[in-house]
Amino acid sequence: MSRVPGRRSRSFLPAAALTGAGQALLRATAPGGRARWERTNHAGRTVGLYAGPASALGTAVAAARVSPGAGLAVLAAAVCGAYDDVAGDDRRGFRAHLRALRHGEVTSGAVKLFGISAAGLVAGCLLKERPVDRVLAGVVIAGAAHFVNLVDVRPARASCVVLALGAPGLVRGGPGAELSAVALGGAAAVLPGDLGERVMIGDTGAHALGAALGVAAVTCDRRAGLLAHAVAVVAAAVYGDRVSAWARAL
Repeated sequence: MSRVPGRRSRSFLPAAALTGAGQALLRATAPGGRARWERTNHAGRTVGLYAGPASALGTAVAAARVSPGAGLAVLAAAVCGAYDDVAGDDRRGFRAHLRALRHGEVTSGAVKLFGISAAGLVAGCLLKERPVDRVLAGVVIAGAAHFVNLVDVRPARASCVVLALGAPGLVRGGPGAELSAVALGGAAAVLPGDLGERVMIGDTGAHALGAALGVAAVTCDRRAGLLAHAVAVVAAAVYGDRVSAWARAL
């Protein structure tokens, strides 16, 4: 029993340390100039975008040490989120992006939808053996990435959600507990700056942390758990506008 906490700490600490080091490096160097790394938040404060790429890379590397498929899913979700951070527009909801796609316009939301879904399915194929389980795993991973991004409407909201939803996974043991520790490590490292409104994780960090949360659940789950999680994330996507409005009101 004593070896399990050790494995968790060996997953939590690298994710937290890599994320922290990445933030410090990006803040010090600001590739491309400071203007590229600064945004104005909802309260009119200037915040840095360092936490997003740092948490994505730190979490992906730490997850890959546990499972290459998990690392792939986190990294792919982060890349799709980064594209939306750079090229995103004001349209909200999958319907708007799919409507644009029908008219020949490939929006950043469509890239996220199909890119993260494909990455989730690939990771599902690496993490599960049976076809049905692979599909369900893909839905859970992509849906978890979307859900964390959905609640990222106020400082530290996404980080706190990851910490709250990831903590129960620590008690399950095995690779699932290690991957839960990875998600917690990445979220914990960005939380102080996020709470203090000095940084924001953006779509890059939210999708990466959400995907890490998804792969942790998938690794722990059997068929019934996969189905329950898949239903939950699909329901969150279907009622995304309502959930987003609720999150903003809190």
